[in-house]
Amino acid sequence: MRSPAFVPGLELAQALWTEGVAPVLAAEFAGLAHAAALIGRGSEVLGFDDETSTDHHWGPRLLLFLGADDCASRGEAIERALRERLPLRVRGWSTSFGPPGPDGSRLLEEPESGRVNHRVEIWPLGGFFRAHLAWDPETAIETPDWLTFPQQALLSLTSGRVFHDELGLEPIRARLAWYPRDVWLYLLASCWRRIAQDEHLVARAGLVGDEIGSRVIAARLTRDLVRLCFLLERRYAPYAKWLGSAFRGLACGNGFAPLLERVLAADDWPARERALCDAYRCAAGLQNASRIVEPLAEEPTPFHGRPFRVIHADRFSDALCARISDPALSELAKLPRIGSLDSWSDSTDLAHPRWRRRLTALYGSV
Repeated sequence: MRSPAFVPGLELAQALWTEGVAPVLAAEFAGLAHAAALIGRGSEVLGFDDETSTDHHWGPRLLLFLGADDCASRGEAIERALRERLPLRVRGWSTSFGPPGPDGSRLLEEPESGRVNHRVEIWPLGGFFRAHLAWDPETAIETPDWLTFPQQALLSLTSGRVFHDELGLEPIRARLAWYPRDVWLYLLASCWRRIAQDEHLVARAGLVGDEIGSRVIAARLTRDLVRLCFLLERRYAPYAKWLGSAFRGLACGNGFAPLLERVLAADDWPARERALCDAYRCAAGLQNASRIVEPLAEEPTPFHGRPFRVIHADRFSDALCARISDPALSELAKLPRIGSLDSWSDSTDLAHPRWRRRLTALYGSV
């Protein structure tokens, strides 16, 4: 099948809703309370899809949300009506998908006349969030929940586009939009703590000729600084594929990125340390400018008399923890500051919702 000109997936979803799904629901299911959106998994939800994205699991699609009873009693009828009445194409792209391949992905196919193997996924609203976050939107969000929600999941559920909402989808998304203040302070403190653990090791590894070790540690610090910037700007960070692209979109991104590129491109540990020191000054300046806590010195200084310069990141971590007012979270901050799931693991599998309830045990009764 020859592909038409690329159209961003969010625009295709909007067209599918406007030209196809909404008219079918109005004609055959008048009065049915529902919501429609494109949120959750998929690069197009974050606005990062391009021509390469079209090779699998991409095309005109959206999510249709119903109440639990309506989903059980009318879901199959809606599925059948959409299959029979949706347009065969929107914006030149087929609305029909082939069966799942060995990896589970589905490719667009030439539609059969009059019938569409569509990807309008029909979900009970609460069931969708239980499946994607292991959290019921009818319950409160507790601190261990916030600390075990992957940022990628929170970002994908609060990004995208909502086309229609009679069920309260937008209020649920608003609840997930950003961390409570004390959780945010704890995460900032934990990120600075990670930097404190590694900041002197780039030079130490380099001093003994371990260039690979020095580079790996510098890359870890670069990622931590990137994630710190997301936290400072109150933005969820995506997973690795889009981390750099989203970083460029931060207010500080274009100014900060060249500093981090120098870190990663440095040919030896002294150049790497100089670049990191410039990045530390920038990060410290960003936090000081935010006025979250009293400003702290931004100039890197020697590490315990050794010829290594560091920002002494624990100063920032301790100052942030001192501002936490929630007693339980304040007690948690007195323990080794492991931060959230994203702080101590970048395993894609560990971020699966199935693990989340077990992981909350790490945070005790906070």
